[in-house]
Amino acid sequence: MRFPHPHFLRPAAPRAVRSHGFTILEVTLAMAMLFAITFVLLQITSTNLKLAKVLQRTTVDASSLAAELSLTNRLEEGTDSGDFGDLYPNHNWTREITLAGTNGLFECRFSVFKARDAKPESELVVLLFRPDSARTSAGARLNGGR
Repeated sequence: MRFPHPHFLRPAAPRAVRSHGFTILEVTLAMAMLFAITFVLLQITSTNLKLAKVLQRTTVDASSLAAELSLTNRLEEGTDSGDFGDLYPNHNWTREITLAGTNGLFECRFSVFKARDAKPESELVVLLFRPDSARTSAGARLNGGR
């Protein structure tokens, strides 16, 4: 006795042979998506490079000059200037010290300039109390002749 094969085991009927390639529409959509993603990535990279360049620009802060001057015990009225050497090339600084009060309170004004610029890149004014500092004749008159 012969048993019939179940219908799911029967061989499939022959179908028309179809190419397994992509249609022109699929290729066009894939290329459009590829170009869109590429342009977005290029824009992000460009923006990040600009931001990195901005972060590399360092402005010289006058606070380092004030910190150095604050370590001294005695101040003298007058002006002084200099540069930062190899630390910040093309930058100069000026310092003006004036007696602000009769008791040894000095006003110290710092300015940092980039080479050939008239406008300071950074300015700072600090008050330092140094009662043992020498006073000028104007300071001596303010202090009652001492």
